Amino acid sequence: MIMILVSVLGGFLLSAVLGKFLIPALVALKAGQSIKEIGPTWHNNKAGTPTMGGLMFIAASVLCVATAWFAYAEGQFMNLIVLGLALMFGLIGFLDDFIKVKKKRNLGLTGIQKLVLQVAASALFLAALHFSDNLSYELYIPFIKGSVWSVPKLLYLAAAIFIIVGCVNAVNLTDGIDGLASGVTAPVMLFFILVSMSAKQAGLATFPAALLGGLCGFLLYNFYPAKVFMGDTGSLFLGGAVCGLAFALNMPLVLVFVGFIYIVEAMSDIIQVGYFKLSHGKRIFKMAPIHHHFEKCGWSEKKIWFVFVTVTIIMCAIAWVGVNI
Repeated sequence: MIMILVSVLGGFLLSAVLGKFLIPALVALKAGQSIKEIGPTWHNNKAGTPTMGGLMFIAASVLCVATAWFAYAEGQFMNLIVLGLALMFGLIGFLDDFIKVKKKRNLGLTGIQKLVLQVAASALFLAALHFSDNLSYELYIPFIKGSVWSVPKLLYLAAAIFIIVGCVNAVNLTDGIDGLASGVTAPVMLFFILVSMSAKQAGLATFPAALLGGLCGFLLYNFYPAKVFMGDTGSLFLGGAVCGLAFALNMPLVLVFVGFIYIVEAMSDIIQVGYFKLSHGKRIFKMAPIHHHFEKCGWSEKKIWFVFVTVTIIMCAIAWVGVNI
């Protein structure tokens, strides 16, 4: 418990302090965000806001996990595997951000480049779990006490890669207004801390604890009006962290609950694009992902943030009940 509290506090302080130095450095490097021409017109005033701010909570998480490894090695190996997945996705995001900043455009890596790299990262993570005897092919089913679903290995691995890549990109879509991805992911990290402790894997709680603290420190700068954006560097790292923890705890099905907002964001985008093509130009939403729809309905960024974070807290509470029945 002490290590978890220290990780939360350490993550917060490291992220908050790092922001004081990183943001001016990003400004000096002209690492400003380009705004999509098809995006909301009122977002144009955000152009030039420093991006790649996710480095704040990434660095905080790495330092806290490294400290825990030396101070309290028990249970930290799984933290390293999960952190490894998050870092691989964070690196993909960093490459994407770097290209955008370097070429002063909103397009970084191509879609196929991202997909290949993301599938490779997911496969490496699953291989690490498998060869360390930490990958279970029996899925825990929430809300059904003692119930597991035995899945054929190849089917499990294929589905796992699909889920990880899909979920990570859904988290990326959520990062569309100030503080949203960081605000929504914070209660998800709290959920994984509590689950790790109840499953007697307190050592695994170090990473989500550090990331929770790091996100809170990052929100000091990312909440509306944002002084810095996390960029794909941060959002893909968060997606990797969420998926990594779910699979490390053998609870990928809880992503349906704790990742509810991520899923809604992704589905709204898929539905919008699909309907647009099938109907020859008609739209279901005023704009997608759905947080932009609410913006066009007159909701402020703060209201969207509050509603989406509240929904996530409720869904995490429901998931908590489901895993403790």
